[in-house]
Parts: sequence; C-alpha cells; structure tokens
Amino acid sequence: MEKIIQSKLNKGKAIIIYGARQVGKTTLLKKIFKKDSKEIYWLNGDRVEDRALLENASSTRLLSFLSGKKMIIIDEAQRIEDIGLKLKIIFDETPIQIVATGSSSFDLANKIQEPMTGRKYEYKLYPFSFDELAQHSNTFEEYKQLPNRLLFGSYPDVVLHEGNQREVLENLANSYLYKDILEWGKIKKSAKILKLLQAIAFQIGSQVSYTELSRIVGINKETVENYIDLLEKSFVIFRLHSFSRNLRNELKKSKKIYFYDNGIRNALINNFNPIELRNDVGALWENYIISERIKYTDHHQIYANRYFWRTRYQQEIDYIEEREGKLFAYEFKWNTHKKVKIPNSFMNAYPDTKTKIITPANYHEFITRL
Repeated sequence: MEKIIQSKLNKGKAIIIYGARQVGKTTLLKKIFKKDSKEIYWLNGDRVEDRALLENASSTRLLSFLSGKKMIIIDEAQRIEDIGLKLKIIFDETPIQIVATGSSSFDLANKIQEPMTGRKYEYKLYPFSFDELAQHSNTFEEYKQLPNRLLFGSYPDVVLHEGNQREVLENLANSYLYKDILEWGKIKKSAKILKLLQAIAFQIGSQVSYTELSRIVGINKETVENYIDLLEKSFVIFRLHSFSRNLRNELKKSKKIYFYDNGIRNALINNFNPIELRNDVGALWENYIISERIKYTDHHQIYANRYFWRTRYQQEIDYIEEREGKLFAYEFKWNTHKKVKIPNSFMNAYPDTKTKIITPANYHEFITRL
C-alpha cells in the first residue's frame, strides 16, 4: 500500500484511504509523510478542535490557513461535517495534495462521492495480510501461524502483542470497532448491534436470513438490513451474494456474511478454544481464506465480482470469482484428506469455468497470486 500511495502523489487527484479502526491507517501516513513537516497540514477528525476548524471555516478562511502548504492530511475524515464540500473547495482552489482517511466509508463516501467525483483515488486498508506478515518474517514462519490466524486474526495490535491477543480483541470488539456506527448512525441500542454481530458470527459460511436475524435480535427486518449495511461500510463484515445465470434451481437472492477478521468474530462469541477442540473450524477456515483473498485482490488492484453458488437441491460452491468475463470456482476444505469436487450441474451450466480445491496444503497460492 505504501508504494501505491507514493506512486499516486501529485498526480492531480485526492487520495482517500478507507479501513476499519486500528488497521494502521495513521501508522501508514506517518511512515510515508513527516509529521513535523512545515509543508504539510495535519488534521484528525477525532479531535474536536480539528473538526471545528474545518466545519466552521468559510472557503476564504479555509484557503488562508492552507497558504504555503503543499499537502493536507486529514485522518478519520468521516467525523467532519460536509467533508466532501470542504475537500472540493481545497481541490478546486489550490494545488495542494489532499490525503484523507476514513474508518467508515458510509459517511466519508456519501459526502465525498458527488463533490469529489473524478477527483480522487480510493484505496482500502485491511488487517495484515498473509503476504505482509510473510515479508516481515518469512513464508514458512507464517505457515506455522495459521492456527493463530484462524483464532486471533491479524489486526496489527493483535500480531504485535502476542500473548495478549484476547485482551486486544475484546477491547476492539466491545465497541471501538464500530464507534462511528453508534455515533453517525444515531444508534442508541449498542446491545442490539452486539447481538446482531453475535448472531452473524454463529452463521459464517451459511446462508443468512434477515427475517431470522430479526427474530433472534428482536428488531425489525428493515433495521437488521440497515445495521448490516452500516457494519459492512465500516469494514467489520462483508457480504457475498449468490451467483445465478443459467439454472432454474439456482438460489438467486441468497447471501452469506463474513468478517474481515477472524479474531473479531471469535471475540464476539467469546470463543478462543484451540483449533483441535472446535466444531467450527471449517467456518473459520472459509472466513479466513475468503478475507485473505479479498486483501490480495485489492492490494494488487485486481477487479473481480465475488459470489457463492447454491441450488435448491443443496449443491453448492464456496466461492466464485468473475474476472474479465471469466469464471473461477473454488471449494475450501480444512480436511486435506476429504475428497470433494465441483458439482457436475455447475460445470455443465458453466463449462468454461476454472476450478480448484483449496486446503491448508495449497492455500498459499490462492492468497498470494491469481
């Protein structure tokens, strides 16, 4: 990510970096830019005084305090009211390079989207990827960490505080991770958010029903949909929709929900039992491998549509990618000795699809290359 950001500087567009809280957005900026540089104006949307500075500034005042600066960096920009309009003024009226981060795309994106159309590069920052961790140590060492990654995930603080992973994760999962949802979304019932996340956590790898989640959590279906949308836009969870093109018995409106980080999922259900004692290791494996694949494709700017596939007769495929008009189907199996194959009905309907079974024996290829 560091090299990508540096390559886009001074190319005539703002740089927007999205990512959940605590994934290292601020650390990344400090690594690339000097905090004490007189040519850079640093602001942090979490600071009341910094928010007030931008929110209350007229265009004339805004431009005056940026006089002599070559760059403005705004961390947690989603906290600033009308941030899109403020950035548009700076972009249109000055040659200053804009760099902004946001831990919740719902606010930053909505308020930037229209004012900054055509004026920005957008990137996502995730918890550490397998590749990043392997570069820090080596590939063999990261292989050995697989059970830990399935249990504790790869948030920077978790990786850097081995032995205290559970405490770090519980602090994140209790409220800090979705701080913006509670504030921006004006959601007062944080207990409902937690209950919804716990219900989702028990269903990773399975199809979810908003109606069923509504019954479990005790809120209406529309509120469930709204909360899930906010949680996805704040990079806590992501959805896969069902793939359907040819077969009449394909499920067309189904969805699965996964977590961007296994550790957050396990913290929500308070289960850090060792892999060998768990009955959900298949779901943990599926969640880990799909989230790692998303990190890889995003880091390498590989554009793909992502799905799962299932029929009314319970035939299914864990993960499908559509890239450049071609289909790629993958099955994820934790047990390397268990035989599995792609359903014939799928191959007959989509004969040009490339397929592969991903297990702990070959997963490195899937999450580090196409």
